[in-house]
Amino acid sequence: MPAAGKRCAWAEGSDMERTYHDTEWGVPEHDDRALFELLTLEGAQAGLSWRTILAKRDGYRDAFANFEPARVARLSKRHVDALVGNPAIVRHRGKIESVIANAKAVLEVQADVGSFSAFVWSFVDGMPRQGGRRHLADVPATSPESLALSKALAARGFKFVGPTICYAFMQAAGLVNDHVVGCPRHAAVRAIEVPPTSSSGSRAAKARKGSAASSR
Repeated sequence: MPAAGKRCAWAEGSDMERTYHDTEWGVPEHDDRALFELLTLEGAQAGLSWRTILAKRDGYRDAFANFEPARVARLSKRHVDALVGNPAIVRHRGKIESVIANAKAVLEVQADVGSFSAFVWSFVDGMPRQGGRRHLADVPATSPESLALSKALAARGFKFVGPTICYAFMQAAGLVNDHVVGCPRHAAVRAIEVPPTSSSGSRAAKARKGSAASSR
């Protein structure tokens, strides 16, 4: 991190959080496996601290086949029963079962529109929203886009995808740049070039509209 500027206050609790903030948070992510991982971790955080989840990240990767959706989707009730006793992850049966349900839903989205990435990025029209907030207190917990994404994911069978979780996911995956403007990472993330929307992006936009209609 450059000496000039001050990183976002939420990341100052530990070296682990600082590294995550300085290297990952807010960087536009388009890999389906990585997006599935971030959605899982944000869902696991519900009621807990982000530091707790980061500390268990390697445990989650081991427990859930490095977040390969096809492999996770095949996990059985026997695996769930074993994972409930695994201290390397959050031992909440509902959250564990949601990872498997979400893996199946990711596969369905891939079959439907080409990629999970194209689907989630369609909610910001393929371009990161630039927050431009000066203080952490000004950063919202939800947005119109996270509300729409939450409804669409829920309609497709995803679990633990409330609007607040979806907004945190969007922040983590770079769909929104919520580094405060005084943080050096704000400008660095803003300068990252985002690949143009692919044909699957157009399919995703159509699917998004279909999801919105079915959830009304």
